[in-house]
Amino acid sequence: MASVPGLRERKKQQTRQQIFDAASRLFEAKGFDRVSVAEIARAADVSEVTVFNYFPTKEDLFYGGMEFFEEQLIESVRSRPKGEPAVKAFRRRLLAGAERLETRQSARAISTAAKLVSASPSLVAREREIVERYTARLADLLAEETGADPADVEPVSVASALMATHRALVAHVRRRVVAGRRGAGLADDYRSQARRAFARLDRGLGDYAVKR
Repeated sequence: MASVPGLRERKKQQTRQQIFDAASRLFEAKGFDRVSVAEIARAADVSEVTVFNYFPTKEDLFYGGMEFFEEQLIESVRSRPKGEPAVKAFRRRLLAGAERLETRQSARAISTAAKLVSASPSLVAREREIVERYTARLADLLAEETGADPADVEPVSVASALMATHRALVAHVRRRVVAGRRGAGLADDYRSQARRAFARLDRGLGDYAVKR
């Protein structure tokens, strides 16, 4: 039975969400680089110190959702069932989120994020840093599972291929949404692109890192 968060934990979650929501509204209205942490604190009715306690940098406020998803991708590979290769678990997690693309809220969030990122060099740099960090974590996991030497290039190459495909799909969806694509058509397009890309990867990686 799952434990129910206590009052203290619920208040922390509420405060975190309150700060995140206030920042999101300001970023959408003014652009990322034109919003200060002081403004976010005022809009969320908290102190600047409180904002930094929950989000060490302004970029953390913007990319909180992205990092949560990258964590899920790593966990999907780590916790996959025995006999399943890493590429299959990775693909399954990516396809599991396709339905969310059908919602109006998701399309708006993607459109907003695409415009903000393209207008902010600091966000572009931070997104690149996040991708590199999680690629390295995936490579470490694959190396551990396959017994590869830490200096071996193979797990790094596999992790890079998987993460590059993931980020190519993200970029594809952003372009489609900015161009006006919405609803079931957007989700179907994403599924088609993902399946085609992973069909290619399967030919080379389908027998790599099979869970023992």
